Amino acid sequence: MDLAIYVAIAENGVIGRDNGLPWKLSTDMQRFKADTMGKPIIMGRKTWESFPRRPLPGRLNIVVTRDENFRAEGAEVVHSLDDAITLATAKGRCMPGVGEICVIGGGEIYRQALPLADRLHVTHVMTSPDGDTRFPAIDPDIWAVARAEDFPAGEKDSHATRYAVYEKRHSVH
Repeated sequence: MDLAIYVAIAENGVIGRDNGLPWKLSTDMQRFKADTMGKPIIMGRKTWESFPRRPLPGRLNIVVTRDENFRAEGAEVVHSLDDAITLATAKGRCMPGVGEICVIGGGEIYRQALPLADRLHVTHVMTSPDGDTRFPAIDPDIWAVARAEDFPAGEKDSHATRYAVYEKRHSVH
């Protein structure tokens, strides 16, 4: 099963501020929901806690935390990214049509998952906001753009975006 990262990144690498997103992108959230529906999603505890309504419906929610006592109603809780991937793989095999595990944040989980990922689904946000969480640089020697499309800011979007799917180059597997 492929491991895919889903992330929105500003031009300056920022992905978050104060445990939230420094933009409003309704159009992108709709695409994210459609692309991750029915799949296992892996996130860190802070990302889980940032959702106003949780768990994210229609997906197997897996929360990674070092806190042995942490409980997340409606989600599976594990204590390492490796455990999350193992659980997602095992349960994903029982989910019809699931070919990928989705890593959805935050910063520390992304850093750990990036070397393991097969694919990146990146929404490049056309702004440079202040933020306290950044995504690691996407190395063009490792990642190639498979497809990309520009989107003007919609009625409920604060910024224009460029949605790109990156595939890991075969020579680095």
